[in-house]
Order: sequence, then C-alpha cells, then structure tokens
Amino acid sequence: PNNLSVPAQFLSILGSVEDKIVACFRSGGGVPYSEYGRFHQVMAEESSQTVGSALLSLILPLVPGLRQRLQNGVSVLDVGCGSGRTVNLMAEEFPGSTFIGYDLSEEAIAKARKDAAQRGLINADFAVKDVAQLTDAAQYDLITAFDAIHDQAGPQRVLENIARALKPDGVFLMQEISGSSYIENNMDLPLAPFGYTISCMHCMTVSLAQDGEGLGAMWGEEQAREMLKKAGFTSIEVNHLPHDILNSYFVVRR
Repeated sequence: PNNLSVPAQFLSILGSVEDKIVACFRSGGGVPYSEYGRFHQVMAEESSQTVGSALLSLILPLVPGLRQRLQNGVSVLDVGCGSGRTVNLMAEEFPGSTFIGYDLSEEAIAKARKDAAQRGLINADFAVKDVAQLTDAAQYDLITAFDAIHDQAGPQRVLENIARALKPDGVFLMQEISGSSYIENNMDLPLAPFGYTISCMHCMTVSLAQDGEGLGAMWGEEQAREMLKKAGFTSIEVNHLPHDILNSYFVVRR
C-alpha cells in the first residue's frame, strides 16, 4: 500500500526542472542530477518502501542460500548506493561480511558514511565512483543494483564491469522498473504512464546530460535480458514480489 505514494514522491521533484527538460526535447542535451532538488531524499524514501522494508525477508531469499553465505562472510558491492541505506542495513545484519557502496554523488556518499559511523559499522565503506570505470576482477560474491542501471550514462559498459567484477560463483541482484521493452505490451500495465513519465523527465535526461545513451526506466525486460547476455551473464531469472507493484527483481549469474 505504501507504494501508492511513490509516483507522487517522484513527480514532486520535477516541477522546478520541467521547463529545462522540455527545452532539451527541442534542442537536445540533458538536465543533470544537480538540478533536481530533494532527489536523494526522495530516492531514499522510495528505496525504504520497495527495498528496505523487504530486503531481509523477501529480496535476499530470492537467491537460495544467500543469507547463509552472508552470515558466513562474503564480499558485497552495491552499485549506485545513494545514501547507503541498503548497504548499512545489510552490514548491520551480517557483521561477518564486508560491504562497499559506490555512487556518483558526493552528497549521498557523505550521508552514507555518516549513517554508518553513527551505527558503529566497521564492515561498511563508501566511495564516490563512476562504475563505468570499475576495473575490479573476480572480487565480489554479491553485487546489487537497486533502481540504478537504467539511468547510467553507459549501462552496457556498467553491466560488463559488474560481470567481470563478480567471482565465478557470484550473483548479481538487480531491481528495475517492471515492464516490456515494447510499448504495445504495456497498455495494461497500471504504472506504465508513470514509468514513461519519470523515464523521460528524469532517467533519460540525466544520462543524456553526461553524453550518455539515455536508456531510461522503461528499457523493459526484453532489452534488459539482451544487455545482460551481452555482458556475459548466462543465467537470468526475473522475479516479482507482492509488496512491490512497481519493480522486477533480476537474479543473474555468469
């Protein structure tokens, strides 16, 4: 039920930049993250509803045996971690594992570090980093990306970097907005109008502002599967959870 407020939260941050976005429709280019007031606050609120509320009970159990592995101790990377709520939640629950979160935003990373320090977490770390430049190889047992791939400047490169950074038996857990890559298949999707709106008014334009691909939130399951396969993944499982009418959860392996 709380998810019904998600569209209102997102749309509330668009008013101040609407004219700039429409201007980009006419002349090209994009509007950067810095123009969106309250963006990280709104994203943290949305993440608390869709991810934070169900991470331990519903989302992590999508991967058989993952909770036990986390209890035993593994290495975890969260791509596009924002203010770090998910990383800090996992670090607190699984003190034997190590966690790192990467995000482009200095503001968000500062908030994540502050929260980790207040909780006394010594197994959580954060860094300002563009994951398109990630060079790690076979380093992580688990990589997560919650609502973070579609607005990357170079999403295909990011997925390839993630595949390379995973250990051979590692798992990539990805949350993305539900839907098809083909608009005709989304006619009966209740939140499709919202998905296309937020995609055009935020996700695509922030990518284009970085001279990126402008993939957008409604890239859809078909294109996601194609890009994951191109990145080197061979096993792709898509899940839908009852608490979250907006998103799909991909469990992906090399």
